[in-house]
Amino acid sequence: MAEQYWIGGFFIDLPRNQITHNGQTITLAPKALAVLTCLAEQQGQVVSQDTLLEKVWPNSVVSPNTLQRSIAQLRKALGDDGKGQQYIKTHAKKGYSLECSVQWQNQNTVSNTRDSLKETGLSPKDEVRPIIDTPVQQQDVTEQFDNEASGAEPPVHSKTAFSFWLMAFLFCAIVLSTLFIGYKGDTSKEQSPLVIEQMRALTATENKESSGIYSPDGKYIVFHRFSDEKCINNIWAKDIAGQQEFQLTQNLDLYGSQSFSEDGKTLSFVQSVDCSQPITQKKCYRLLTIDFDAALKSPQTPTELMQCRNTEIRTPKWLGNSHIALMQKTQSRWQLIKYSVAENKSELLYEVSDGSIVYYDYSESLGLFAVITIHADGHDYIDLLSKDGALLSSNRVIKPPSIAKYRLIYPRFSPLKEQLVFSTGRQFYTLSYAGDIAKVNIPLDEPMGSPSFNPEGNRILMIKGYYDSDIVVKTLPNVSASSASTGSNEDRLIGKTIMSEDNGHFQPGGNLIAYKSERSGDEQIWINNQNNNYQLSQFPMDTYIYGVKWARDGQSLLVNANDQLTQLSLDGNQTHFDFSYPVHRLFGWNSDQNQVLANIRINGSIKLALLNPATNAYQIINDEGALSAALTKQGQVIYLDKMERFWLSGGTEYVALSHLNGQANEQLGFIVSNNVLYGVNDDFELWAYDLTKESLTILDTLPSNLDSIDDINNDKLLISLRKFSKKEVTELILANN
Repeated sequence: MAEQYWIGGFFIDLPRNQITHNGQTITLAPKALAVLTCLAEQQGQVVSQDTLLEKVWPNSVVSPNTLQRSIAQLRKALGDDGKGQQYIKTHAKKGYSLECSVQWQNQNTVSNTRDSLKETGLSPKDEVRPIIDTPVQQQDVTEQFDNEASGAEPPVHSKTAFSFWLMAFLFCAIVLSTLFIGYKGDTSKEQSPLVIEQMRALTATENKESSGIYSPDGKYIVFHRFSDEKCINNIWAKDIAGQQEFQLTQNLDLYGSQSFSEDGKTLSFVQSVDCSQPITQKKCYRLLTIDFDAALKSPQTPTELMQCRNTEIRTPKWLGNSHIALMQKTQSRWQLIKYSVAENKSELLYEVSDGSIVYYDYSESLGLFAVITIHADGHDYIDLLSKDGALLSSNRVIKPPSIAKYRLIYPRFSPLKEQLVFSTGRQFYTLSYAGDIAKVNIPLDEPMGSPSFNPEGNRILMIKGYYDSDIVVKTLPNVSASSASTGSNEDRLIGKTIMSEDNGHFQPGGNLIAYKSERSGDEQIWINNQNNNYQLSQFPMDTYIYGVKWARDGQSLLVNANDQLTQLSLDGNQTHFDFSYPVHRLFGWNSDQNQVLANIRINGSIKLALLNPATNAYQIINDEGALSAALTKQGQVIYLDKMERFWLSGGTEYVALSHLNGQANEQLGFIVSNNVLYGVNDDFELWAYDLTKESLTILDTLPSNLDSIDDINNDKLLISLRKFSKKEVTELILANN
C-alpha cells in the first residue's frame, strides 16, 4: 500500500504522521492516521466500528470511545466540524465512511516530488499536494464523485506537468509576497509560526495535577496535586532533569495558582478558607508565601501576608521590588491591585469603568500587563498596561467563528512578538496586542489548558486530562406508597461510558431522560429511552454546557450552550435565542410563559435574573448572582446566595428559609418538585423540605463521590457520581525556528 495519498486537497504522509494542506502541516497520532487510511482504502463505503478497531488496534482491548476520539482528531485536522460531515460521515449504529475522493501516490512520484521541492528550496515540512490549484482540483466535489461513478480514470500528471504547475505556484507566491510586504493592513490573522515538535507528560501519575508553572531558572516545575477524596490540594515541585518530586506545603488545603518572585526564592499563592465569623461572604481569602529552597528540603507551613474577609482575591503575580499584583473582586466586579509586602498595604492599579477584568498576565521582561476586560459595550478587550498601571492601549478582541461568541479567554505572554497564547480546550490560539486571534494547528486528542512558557520560550506547560462521571437513577426510601413509582428498587446506570455524563433530567409525562455527555468528544445533549441512547444536539467543538431544562410538554429542551440559549426539539428542530447578555448558568424554565431563571453576565458582573429570551426582557433578582436556583410550578423563585442561605420569593420581598441554615452544599445544588425542596448537606445527607408544612426530613445518605443531584420523579432520583478524574501536567516542546 502507498504510504502517501491525497484526500481532496489534503496530503497524507504516513511515515511522518502528517497532514498538509495549503502549506500548513500538522502532526497526528499514528493510530488516528491508521483509522483514516482504513477509511481511505474503502472510500465511499461504510466501515464498521468493529472492523476499524480490529485493524487499527489488533490484539488489544479498547473501547469505542478510543475510536471516536481518533475520528474527532481527524475531523479537526480536515477542518470538518462534524456537522456537515464533508469528509468523514457517521452512519448511526453502522460505522463511518470517507466521503471525499482519494488519490494514492506511488513511491517514484513521492521521490520526484521531494526532489523538486529540494530544488526550489522548500523543506520537507512545506510539502504540499504537487498538482495544487490546477483546474482539475478546482472542480466541484460533486463533479469528482460523478467522474468516479461513471468509471472515468483519474487524471494522470507527468513530471513535466508537475514542474510547470510548481513553477507557476512559486511565481504566484513571489508576487503575492511582494504585494504583502508593501501592504500595511491586518497581518495578525495569519497562521502563527508556533510549531509543536514533541509532547510529553511530566506528572504521569494516578493523581490529579494542575496549575503547572516553571521556576525562573527553568529547572523545576511547580504544580498542584489534589486529594482523591477531597477537592483540596498540596503544592508540589519536580526537578525536570532528575525527575525527583518534592511536596512543598505541609497540609492539604484550597490553594490557588502560584507565582515565583523574580529571584525564584519565594512562592506566593492564595488560600480560601471558611470565615470564622462571616459577614458578607462565606469564604475568606489569604495571600500566602513559602520559602522555595526550604520547601525543597521539607514541606513548609505557609506565611500569611494579608487576609480578605469581605472581598475575593486571586491570581497573584510578582512584580519585583516586593510587590505582588492580584485580582480583587468588590461589588461583583474584578479590578487589578498591587500589594506591597514591605508596607503591608495595597493600592488600585487598574479598573474598567462600567465593566470588569476577566484575566491578566504580567511579563517582567517587558514590564507589561496584558489584561482581558469586558467593557460597557459588552465586548471583550485586551488592555495593555505599564508596570505602574498606566493604560497604553485598548483593543477589542476579534473572535473567529471557531470560538463561541461569549467564550471567555485567558491568554498568557509568549515568546512570539506581540502575541499571547491561550487554549479553548482542544483548540489553540494566539492573540495579538491589537486584538486579533489566529489559530495554531496543534493536534490535541484531549482538552488541554493553562499554557505557561519556560524562561527560554521553547517549552510550554499545559494541563491535560479528562473526567469520568455517571448518571444513576436511585430509588429513594422513606417515600409514601401513594407517591412511590412501581418498578425495581435497584439503582440503574444511564448510558455509562468512560467519559463525563451528568445533568440528567426526566421527561415530563414521558419515559425519556435527557443528559449531557462528552462521549462524542465534545459536550452534547443525549437522550436515553431505556433501550438505547442517541445524540440530540450537534454543538461545535469545545462547547461547554451549563444547564438543561425540559419544556413542560416534554417535547423540547432548553440548553445553555456556550452562554447562549438554544431550544432543541425532539423532532430535530432548533431555535437559537440571541439574548443581549451571556447566560452564565441556566437554572429554570417555565416554557408556558417563556420565563427563564438564570445567572447572566452584565459587563462582567454575574447577576441572578428572570428573563424572556425571545423579547430580551429581564428582571434582576440578585446583583451578586446565585450559587443555585429553581422555579416552582407556582412561579416562585428559590435561590441559594453566596452565604449559603436559601431565599424564597414572597408577595413583596424574598423570605429567608431559616430552617435550612447549615443544610446547603454549594457544589451539590438543590432541586424542587411538587412544592418540596430537595438538597444535600456537607455530610451527604439527602433532605426534603416541604414548603407548605415548613418541615425538614432526612431521606437518605448519598455516596461521597456525589457530584450533583439533578432531578426527581416521585421516588426516583437522578444523581451524577464522580467515577474518575485524571489531570496531568504536560510539556509541549517547540520546534527550532
